[in-house]
Amino acid sequence: MFAPVYLDHNATTPLDPAVREAMLPWFGERFGNGSSRHEYGRAARKAIDEARAQVAAAVNAHPTEVLFTSGGSEANNLFIKGAASNLKPGLVAISAIEHPCVREPARQLQRAGWRCEEIAVDEAGRLDMSHFQRLLADKPKLVSVMLANNETGVIQDVPVLAAQVRAHGGWMHCDAVQALGKIDVDFRALGVHGLTLSAHKIYGPIGAGALIVDKRVELAPLIAGGGQERNLRSGTENVMAIVGFGAACERAVALRRDRTERLGRLQQRLERGLVALGATIFSAEAERLANTSFFAMAGVDGETLVGKLDRAGYAVASGSACSSANPEPSHTLMAMGIESGLARSAVRVSLGDGSTEQDVDGFLGALRENLQSLRTLAAMAV
Repeated sequence: MFAPVYLDHNATTPLDPAVREAMLPWFGERFGNGSSRHEYGRAARKAIDEARAQVAAAVNAHPTEVLFTSGGSEANNLFIKGAASNLKPGLVAISAIEHPCVREPARQLQRAGWRCEEIAVDEAGRLDMSHFQRLLADKPKLVSVMLANNETGVIQDVPVLAAQVRAHGGWMHCDAVQALGKIDVDFRALGVHGLTLSAHKIYGPIGAGALIVDKRVELAPLIAGGGQERNLRSGTENVMAIVGFGAACERAVALRRDRTERLGRLQQRLERGLVALGATIFSAEAERLANTSFFAMAGVDGETLVGKLDRAGYAVASGSACSSANPEPSHTLMAMGIESGLARSAVRVSLGDGSTEQDVDGFLGALRENLQSLRTLAAMAV
């Protein structure tokens, strides 16, 4: 069976064989409800506790600060809605380039009397500090800024932001889903009250995530029931996925430095080739993840190009995987002030553990061929 070259690791990553090995016993001979008091339940609880310790160690947190969820979306919703439930309505501020699973719950708070504001970014996707300062003057009660953007890969200076939010009496949340395993993610050093993680972005299973939360933050649960996860996320724990999450976190920390250096070299090779083909590389001047290149070929529709590249054997994206059904240009690029026509041409390549120089060179060759055919068709249509 034909398997295209996978260059969409920001959407999801393949399961690491070592992670799969850790999970396998829980697909068959090992089972149990972690709330049960017999040996089967105790074994499941022990596995969950070990995974909790692995996740905590990966981000310099204490195991008691780790709340397991079904993924990043639930963790983001849990912090934003859960914290808001115990506060009087006020200002919630999020960056203009947040993932929909932060933007939507923040907007939903408006129905409960909250005011929602988006913090502007500059043309490179970096937070506009002057606008941030103006919003701080209004004393926001909740602020959420992602550590690394899923489309551009731009890294924000979250410790500086968090210190200022704390100084103004607010709660600071950070979506670090794209950052974990690619840069150092330290809960203590970031200075945030809540930190969101996801397993399937770090070669772990889909269906497991975590909210790392400061114990001083009072959260109202989204899911009520049996009282699991300190009564903040009820429901029988998905032991298989949680075990995989723990193993993936341990691997992410151990491999991060070598992985980042190798992917950085591949990114440079890729972007030299893209520039030679006339591409505009978004956020090229900002600090970015070493695996992420978001670019546009002027006059070429990004969705059409992605389809052509897929048929040529290269799996890439036109933006966020969670927004692929939306025909509108990337909201991240719109917030950066990119002209809508160029934004519609955007294509994202996100490299990963399986990516090679041959993959990069082959992709550039396929891109060159498809650009020629698309431009020839465009010229004939004029």
